[in-house]
Amino acid sequence: MVVPELRAWRAARPRLARVARVARPHLVRAARAVKPQVTRVTRAVEPRVARLTQAVGPRLAVPKAWRYTAGAATAGLALAAGVVTAAGPWDSSGQRTAERDWAAARERAGGADHGPGSDTSDTSSGTRSGGPRPAPSAAAVLVGLGRTGAVVKSAPTGPAFADVLRPLLGDPALGTHHTAEVVDVATGRRLYGENSGDALTPASTTKIATAVAALSALGADHRLTTRTALEPGTGELVLVGGGDPTLTARKDAGGRASLRTLADRTATALKKRGVSKVTLSYDTTLYAGPELHPIGVNENLAPVSALMADEARTDDSDSGPAPRAAQPAPDAARTFARLLAGRGIATTAPGPSKATSRAQTLATVTSPPLSAVVERMLTNSDNDIAEALARQTAVATGGRADFDGGAAAIATELDKLHLPLGGTVFHDGSGLNRADKLTADLLTALLTKAGDPTRPDLRPVLTGLPVAGFTGTLSGRYADGAAGLVRAKTGTLTGVNTLAGTVVDQDGRLLAFAFLTENTTAPAAAQSALDRTATALASCGCR
Repeated sequence: MVVPELRAWRAARPRLARVARVARPHLVRAARAVKPQVTRVTRAVEPRVARLTQAVGPRLAVPKAWRYTAGAATAGLALAAGVVTAAGPWDSSGQRTAERDWAAARERAGGADHGPGSDTSDTSSGTRSGGPRPAPSAAAVLVGLGRTGAVVKSAPTGPAFADVLRPLLGDPALGTHHTAEVVDVATGRRLYGENSGDALTPASTTKIATAVAALSALGADHRLTTRTALEPGTGELVLVGGGDPTLTARKDAGGRASLRTLADRTATALKKRGVSKVTLSYDTTLYAGPELHPIGVNENLAPVSALMADEARTDDSDSGPAPRAAQPAPDAARTFARLLAGRGIATTAPGPSKATSRAQTLATVTSPPLSAVVERMLTNSDNDIAEALARQTAVATGGRADFDGGAAAIATELDKLHLPLGGTVFHDGSGLNRADKLTADLLTALLTKAGDPTRPDLRPVLTGLPVAGFTGTLSGRYADGAAGLVRAKTGTLTGVNTLAGTVVDQDGRLLAFAFLTENTTAPAAAQSALDRTATALASCGCR
């Protein structure tokens, strides 16, 4: 019988073939590394295969062939297991799961629940009794291919980084001003630098700084709570926004906090009190200042509010540019009123208010842990999440939760981590503000800090980076390059193209890199030039 080839396999074959070509040298080295293990496994199972052959021999037409086939299959399984261990497995999304640099020597527990399907809970803490438990820590960073020891080895025999990178960074497509830095994550040693202390417009690579600051200030297991509160004696029900940018009103919540669930719980609590009609209000006072970003109305970002559902999107998208509601909080409150009505609770038209200290909380829903929120922000380059996290950082550190306060909180938190802030200027958390200024030196320091095995709380900064050729903003790039080997945050504004992330080189070292450019004239050409530069790092055992 001929089995027809699956359509999905035909579509994926070119990409898988390219990945195979890139990975082949690493797999060869891995196969050599596990050869002694295969030999020992084969010798160990040979007596069992012989006994099996003798036992079933009369039933087999070709017992010798069976014996050889069984032995070869056993050896093949051992080899495959060894290769996967050495080269690093892939999960179903194409991301490397061998994120365990130094893990052989420094296995640690702790960390946070990074599961995308985390359920909402009833409190703002991810560690409450009976709630979701933090997952065991993954390794700090991507493992180097073929590494067998606890120390990441240098590669002194390759070409100099300058000889490889300078011609690529000199591409006219990269504009009139560029900066670059490459750092060995294991040692923190700078391997290459070009104007790395110059502060340029970072665009969305700003989100790396926002992620580190938020995780440092709030913790990886922190959750954001949306609640309803009933004012005593007035019949006023207040929908209190907790600044959760992942709150959704859609039927399939996908592990996010659900406005529908909140309506269910609220209606149940009201009916237990014999209440069937309320005056509905909404409270957005957690945040302060103007909601509209200085860039004005833009499909890349909704007005920033402590209460919004589905990022105020008016279509069915969940990432990327989209039309937005002009007033996210009233829009979410009206949706909540309709949900309550469908559950037998009548409401007035919602209006703004502030819950008093006497108001009794009726129901809550909470976001996924901050670790998962950060990963989503970085993978999708989500501006709404970025601005929410900037404000949440301000709230956590006692600052004013507006654009200026969030920016100041990010800088203050990074300073506490002793990161190089010379020339750095923050005006927002997303990087949409062209007045933001960051250095390549800071970006590589942020990535290196996130790979520090003593800071597992910062690990989502690395695991959330898009994977070249597979996920997020890099899913359509690196088709002919280092697919699967580069993880990086992109940044694009008119005349600005940036790229910062990590890459495993041919010798198994994990490198952090940052490339910033200004005055580019062709975005696609600039992106291709940056991708070629990152690909060169993957294929170069540079010294």
